[in-house]
Amino acid sequence: MSRLAKKPIAIPSKVTVTTDGGILSVKGGATTLARPIHSSIGIEVTPEGILITPKNSSKLAHALTGTFAAHTRAMMQGVETPFKKVLIMKGVGYKVELRGRDLVFNVGFSHPVTLTVPEGLEAKVEKLNIIVEGADKQKVGQFAAEIREVKPPEPYLGKGIAYEGEVIRRKQGKKAV
Repeated sequence: MSRLAKKPIAIPSKVTVTTDGGILSVKGGATTLARPIHSSIGIEVTPEGILITPKNSSKLAHALTGTFAAHTRAMMQGVETPFKKVLIMKGVGYKVELRGRDLVFNVGFSHPVTLTVPEGLEAKVEKLNIIVEGADKQKVGQFAAEIREVKPPEPYLGKGIAYEGEVIRRKQGKKAV
């Protein structure tokens, strides 16, 4: 069992946590996140914090205590301050545009690629930077990965869509004799 899951998780002052009918709900500000609780673990909300305990001694139950502790911490952090991922486009003639809830990419294909921004997420475009924000850490990361998958950075010229701060391993091209 995770050592971090054995300790109670402190609840910030602006956040409300409840468990009803097998669903963990975290509310803070105007945002509410909910996640179903697995039947192998129990979650108690006490004045000291949130206690996550395994209901049986199976390997799955012990593994899920640490997982749900991490999910709970991420949910509480997300409702206080939204998670943010920044992606950077590199390439001549590459551009992205936000049309309503759709991101339209022109990245060297014969056709534009369109991705719809999921509910609960906010996307902004500033020149060649795409900023994805939202309270749910998993949704933000998944949508950022889908954007990156449109045109991953290639190792020879470094063209493509990469995360901010990502190191792209470069290869040497052909050598002239």
